[in-house]
Amino acid sequence: MQPPLIGSAGMLPRNLDEAGILADLCIHNFQGQIHWNQEWQELYAAALRRKEGDLTAHGVLKTVTGDRTGRSPNDRYIVDLGGSEYSRTKDVWWGDVNVPISHEKYDVLRQDVVSYLAECEELFVQNLFCGADSEERLGVQVVTENAWHAAFARNMFIRPSLDELATEPMHFTILHAPNFHADPEIHGVNSEAFVIISFEESTVIIGGTRYAGEIKKSIFSIMNHMLPERGHLPMHCSSNTTGENTAVFFGLSGTGKTTLSADPNRALVGDDEHGWSAKGVFNFEGGCYAKLIDLSEEDEPAIFATTRMPGSILENIVVNGDGVPDFTDDSLTANTRGSYPIEYIENRTGDSMAGHPQNVVFLTCDAFGVLPPISRLNPDQAAYHFISGYTAKVAGTEIGVKEPQATFSACFGAPFMPRHPSVYADLLADKMAEHGTKCWLLNTGWVSGGYGKSKRIRIKWTRALLNAALDGTLNDAEFIIDPRFGFEVPQTCEGVPEEILNPRDTWGDVADYDSTADLLANMFLDNFKQFEHGTSQEVLAAAPKPQS
Repeated sequence: MQPPLIGSAGMLPRNLDEAGILADLCIHNFQGQIHWNQEWQELYAAALRRKEGDLTAHGVLKTVTGDRTGRSPNDRYIVDLGGSEYSRTKDVWWGDVNVPISHEKYDVLRQDVVSYLAECEELFVQNLFCGADSEERLGVQVVTENAWHAAFARNMFIRPSLDELATEPMHFTILHAPNFHADPEIHGVNSEAFVIISFEESTVIIGGTRYAGEIKKSIFSIMNHMLPERGHLPMHCSSNTTGENTAVFFGLSGTGKTTLSADPNRALVGDDEHGWSAKGVFNFEGGCYAKLIDLSEEDEPAIFATTRMPGSILENIVVNGDGVPDFTDDSLTANTRGSYPIEYIENRTGDSMAGHPQNVVFLTCDAFGVLPPISRLNPDQAAYHFISGYTAKVAGTEIGVKEPQATFSACFGAPFMPRHPSVYADLLADKMAEHGTKCWLLNTGWVSGGYGKSKRIRIKWTRALLNAALDGTLNDAEFIIDPRFGFEVPQTCEGVPEEILNPRDTWGDVADYDSTADLLANMFLDNFKQFEHGTSQEVLAAAPKPQS
């Protein structure tokens, strides 16, 4: 019996076999309902019917993800195809981030996932794109058991037109089974959760976790592997533009990429993942995935507005008795999230593309309170700090992180970078040199003693410093050289208290500051030892210099 196809007329993909199932899914004898490419209204209705979530007072779908409220970095794998010149994984930098799994183990788990999905009463399928540049985009087919995860995917990726659905191929398939739990003894994985990329089969399998971010980050990893082959730089960054002046903001989750790129005076290109090609910057995504903890209408009006717009999805948000979200409540997690189509941000570029950047900004959340709120980097320092990728893991972003922890993440996105960091650093250096791009290090974390002894730097001060850097007015300030880190630190900026610009001046005990600053400088040096081979002497010379 042919299963019924539910969805808007004309929204079915073209490559259906006689059973009504996509031929390349290998989900045989499926007797349930397949929901093809539904819009958010239909997916909302299905999620409510299936009790996957409920509505806020503003009619926005809210869901919970259970125990896993962030990414599971220890459960991510890439199928190892060997090192021959014909292997699609020959250039993967294997290690703690890119963990190999054999094809045999992957195949057993994939077959079990397929068998599980074949027994579901309903499946939700979305055919979407990753990459706003039509010459570089990747066709992505998401097959999931949950309506709300399909709605998330539809928010986050680029939604095709009817003509594109009828003609454009899907290059990668995500088989998403959040309620299927792996058996580590049988499947050879670390836990019940898994995210496995197979370049050979152009497939991702995800299970054991309802955290939606795994869907988008798996495709980001694939783009990060593919684009360098074409001479393009994939970037874990947000971006905005005035049309004539474009900026990109590198940073890990929680450092301010989404917040700082949502600027009323600059059009948003995207908030998280981009490519830098010969034509300029292009967004990978069709939506935004914002952290919502402590969100306020005053500080972040554009993002706040999306939380009241049906079509958005709120993850792990607690509401009050009237059904209104309480963004200060972190009882479920500090990693509360909202996904929404990029069209919900009024001030954005129409095509999610922009020209070559005039400014590159490295965002760091410094928990030690050592780094200045802003500093200017020369090209060698830019390369050093890009490869280092220093920040702090912010509470809730990953499982087990309860408070900020110092970490180094190469290219400000090591968990998603399959190749050696030098590949991305060389591409960045080449493009910055070609286009005369300036580089800034922006600390969105702490001064005055660091975490636990003061509050994070106020957003309005960070914005004032950033705006002055992007519009060029900060270049007129007096700069001094930081003795340890070597970068230039401005001494004045309109709207910012001068005393915070030099963190040492904000500490009650300067000896305590000096010892803490030396501690962080030595952490940089220790971390960079793994990258010394193949790094130029000029870049190595840009390393911090402890003073004692």
